[in-house]
Amino acid sequence: MLRIALCQLTSSADPAENLTLIRDWTAKAAGEGARVVVFPEAAMARFGVKLAPLAEPVDGPWASAVGEIAREHDVLVVAGMFTPDGERVRNTLLITGLGEHRGYDKIHLYDAFGFRESDTVAGGSEVVTVDVDGVTLGVATCYDVRFPELFQALAKAGASAVLLPTSWGAGEGKRDQWEVLVRARALDSGNWVLGCGQADPKAAGVEVNPKAPTGIGFSTVADPFGRVHAQLGAAPELLVTDIDPSVAAKSRTATGVLANRRLS
Repeated sequence: MLRIALCQLTSSADPAENLTLIRDWTAKAAGEGARVVVFPEAAMARFGVKLAPLAEPVDGPWASAVGEIAREHDVLVVAGMFTPDGERVRNTLLITGLGEHRGYDKIHLYDAFGFRESDTVAGGSEVVTVDVDGVTLGVATCYDVRFPELFQALAKAGASAVLLPTSWGAGEGKRDQWEVLVRARALDSGNWVLGCGQADPKAAGVEVNPKAPTGIGFSTVADPFGRVHAQLGAAPELLVTDIDPSVAAKSRTATGVLANRRLS
């Protein structure tokens, strides 16, 4: 078993304020025995503000401070941030603690539903996994969840669970799509999928740019058979759950989703 905490919060536009949130929520999660503490996409600063002036490298002061928090509590922290890339930024998941300090750059950019992430964000290309206490975890970000081949590639790389920080865009049917996609990616890759979203700003009493994807809440954990294992509501809340990596092997044996693939 591996205990993982999902920190469903609402980021502000100020990285320093959000660092305080990360410090407080990590302490609470570690106090409940979590070994991995996951924060949403854009935990460094919410969408709807200019990102380039806020971006810092993974070895910069903001990410280094998160690393210190992870080391203090002896946990792995995964948190969304923005790193520089010329005139644009990269939408990066910081992976830090337990001897790790690196990033995953979001591969699939959110050019959908009237939003164009690629105007300001450069996409990544590398599939990333990390080992914690003998369990291999993959990482993916938000819009990545619409692309099953990434989750299958993570499974082939040894992952039995995928951490999925997100800042899901609101709109008609979007909550239904979120839950269906998390469950589908779990089932068609034989992975646990742990979707950690930004809380709904309305539920948190926060004013945000209504055109930006600033979160709907409903962080969801699906097991490798596609069943909802745990789920939150719209408001800020901490979800702490235990995952059993052996269920991934059972799912893949039962469904044959990896062994029977014919198209790469």
